[in-house]
Amino acid sequence: MSFSVLICDDSALARKQIARSLPTSLNAEVNFAVHGLDALEQLKKQQFQLMFLDLTMPELDGFGTLEAMNQAAYTTPVVVVSGDIQPKAQERVLGMGAKAFIQKPIAADALKEVLSELVEPPTQPKVVIPERIEYPVIKRRDIYMEVANVSIGRAADALARYFDVFVELPLPNVNIFEVSELHMALRELAENDQVSGVCQGFSGEGIAGEALVLLSDSSVSDLKRLMQVPAESEDLEELELLMDVSNILVGSFLNGLGEQAEIRFFQSSPVLLGQHIPIESVIRSTAGSFQKTMTFEVSYNIEGTSIRCDLLFMFVDESLPLLDNKLAYLMEEF
Repeated sequence: MSFSVLICDDSALARKQIARSLPTSLNAEVNFAVHGLDALEQLKKQQFQLMFLDLTMPELDGFGTLEAMNQAAYTTPVVVVSGDIQPKAQERVLGMGAKAFIQKPIAADALKEVLSELVEPPTQPKVVIPERIEYPVIKRRDIYMEVANVSIGRAADALARYFDVFVELPLPNVNIFEVSELHMALRELAENDQVSGVCQGFSGEGIAGEALVLLSDSSVSDLKRLMQVPAESEDLEELELLMDVSNILVGSFLNGLGEQAEIRFFQSSPVLLGQHIPIESVIRSTAGSFQKTMTFEVSYNIEGTSIRCDLLFMFVDESLPLLDNKLAYLMEEF
């Protein structure tokens, strides 16, 4: 008898990693879903013995999927596998009925421990059927999207722990831009005319770039409240808050990326681009820095506040072949 498994994740790389990590002894028959709505459609048609669920997905995220499964009284045990590792995210999914939480990238030991708790050992030896799983085709963009997702999750976790909040984590955007396209993306990031911005350079083993942290003016009052800074405080206190946020986000992102690429990154001290300035001023500060760049971009929102913080990592074009080489194992192993 086979063991039916549903793996729900928008990342082709993550789906393949989880499927390939399942022990042969499980004799798994694996189905894939690319987001929550897809998973719910499959659950209507078939009873699965185990489900692996990502949190950050388009169409319907993992939180919404768990809620819908509860409403429909589905009994399939769910293991959440996510880059969103902040404590409140883990508390929520376990409170919604998930049986376990495993952080990305999935580790064999963690998976083995979870399976030992959730899967009953067979009462008699099983005949193992050769694999007949049609694995997703992995492309270069899939690798960078998943690497960015894990790194951005590390940054959200650091921010959530620092402020003791829940950070709403959207899907990252990964693009290769000409400089004019980069400036267009920056304009789209700024929802109002005034922002405060910080830039930090970083490098490691020939891979280098800059990180931009943009905080909208509408976020400042709520940020002060979280940090218990008087609302009437001067720009100096605001600047300290901005520098703190930048160090937290950039440092934890680079740590997450470095773990996956086996690189030790060094970051420079944050440099103020300006406080309460038009986005065009930020754009002028980046002019001439890049001809072409790969960018990782995400907007963090803190639940129950108006705080929005945009994080943009820009890698110089000479770094891309080196980064490709560092992450090539993800393509080769899976």
